[in-house]
Amino acid sequence: MRIGIVAESAATETRVAATPATVDRLVKLGYQVAVESGAGDDAQYSNAAFADAGATVVDGDEAWSCDIVLKVTAPTGAEVGRLREGSALVGLLSPALDPDLLDALTARRVTGLSMDAVPRISRAQSMDVLSSMANIAGYRAVVEAVHEFGRFLPGQVTAAGKVPAAKILVAGAGVAGLAAIGAASRLGAIVRATDPRPEVADQVASVGGQYLPVEVDEQMQSTDGYAKATSTDYDRLAAALYSEQARDVDIIITTALIPGRPAPRLITAADVAAMRAGSVIVDMAAGQGGNVEGSVPGGRVVTDNGVTILGYTDLAGRLPAQASQLYGTNVVNLLKLLTPEHDGQLDIDLDDVVQRAITVTHQGELLWPPPPTQVSVAPAAAIAPVAPQRSEEAPIRRRWTAPVLLSAGLAALFWVIAAAPPPLPQHFTVLLLAIVIGYYVIGKVHHALHTPLMSVTNAISGIIVVGAMLQLGVDQPAVRVLAFVAVLAAGVNVFGGFAVTRRMLGMFSKG
Repeated sequence: MRIGIVAESAATETRVAATPATVDRLVKLGYQVAVESGAGDDAQYSNAAFADAGATVVDGDEAWSCDIVLKVTAPTGAEVGRLREGSALVGLLSPALDPDLLDALTARRVTGLSMDAVPRISRAQSMDVLSSMANIAGYRAVVEAVHEFGRFLPGQVTAAGKVPAAKILVAGAGVAGLAAIGAASRLGAIVRATDPRPEVADQVASVGGQYLPVEVDEQMQSTDGYAKATSTDYDRLAAALYSEQARDVDIIITTALIPGRPAPRLITAADVAAMRAGSVIVDMAAGQGGNVEGSVPGGRVVTDNGVTILGYTDLAGRLPAQASQLYGTNVVNLLKLLTPEHDGQLDIDLDDVVQRAITVTHQGELLWPPPPTQVSVAPAAAIAPVAPQRSEEAPIRRRWTAPVLLSAGLAALFWVIAAAPPPLPQHFTVLLLAIVIGYYVIGKVHHALHTPLMSVTNAISGIIVVGAMLQLGVDQPAVRVLAFVAVLAAGVNVFGGFAVTRRMLGMFSKG
């Protein structure tokens, strides 16, 4: 089958659905690849680079007529008409927001594979375009905010005076939010974050942010891996938190999105009016209604009190080379799943949960929405601990086992001392005392102190090696064998101890 990589028609779209590196991987899957001339120019991938990777550079009509068409954004009505009937289309189709597109694809018997419908399960992570693009967009949101802010983010103390650190609030700690928190904290800002899910607090802290909880009784959990709508109580308490933070922070970045629904309103006009002049807001949800009152999709607005609101919808596309590479890799991973024989033939298995979720139209049939995919489960109800059944025999067994074993050991010791010829009784007594003392000395030491203790054990092993070497000259074969075994075992312990100690010390050495 032949794959066509087409140029994006949207004026602000700079990404391309494949790169020379991913074209090479598509060819290895058995596909023939055709690239529309100039499709990768905005992402700095030339026609020559695609040709060197094994693709054929063609005109637009030929690329659109291929068996499989790879695209980033959803096609327009005119572009749907360029698709060959019975072909397959891979792209960000937004099936929940564009039913007209699904009807058009169904009418042309086109198999629509929507990259933004990948279920968030472990097996599908390598195809999760939303996470790949959100990671880039979160980083870029910080870059855009800092550019508009025009001041230092880290605090500084200079001869000319003290510069306070900038304060940033990130609403939402998903992939985009965590990327924004990490980027801002690395630039030296004081970063705070909110999210309905309290379990993300550790994730926020791990990338340098401070989690601001909204205390509600409701358990904010999702069974499909995406955010869900919050309760009225949560919204009321969160609104108070946002109003308080708006008066204190310099930059707000909002990332709250619910798939298939308009973006929730988080920052009101009153909150914006309460911010200081020069403050910046980046509304990453502007394309779906916006988290911020007054934001304009794709636009930049400056309020009367000097607050800049950015509603850019092409944040990932502002880093086109990397975004195209990640998107193209996600597409390759999908096609690897759909081409199990690596023979260049698309084989869709609708019984597979991942393939069923992304297939929105197929052979003239509308398949959206897919059956729900369970990716997490509610916490299991606490199980009351069951008291262990007491056995009447166990205490009795414990009462007589220890004394019997102790008596047997003492009897064996006295028999050896009485029957063995000298100096074996003395040596045997020292051996037993060494075992008992060693057990209680080493066994009772905390694990964190075992490495410093190696110096002591190495010294003891060294003494054993010297003593055993002296016994090698004895004429008795049994003594020689035991002495050889002692030298071997103690030598391994010494060399092993030094090797481990050297490795531990190497962890603290620079370079």
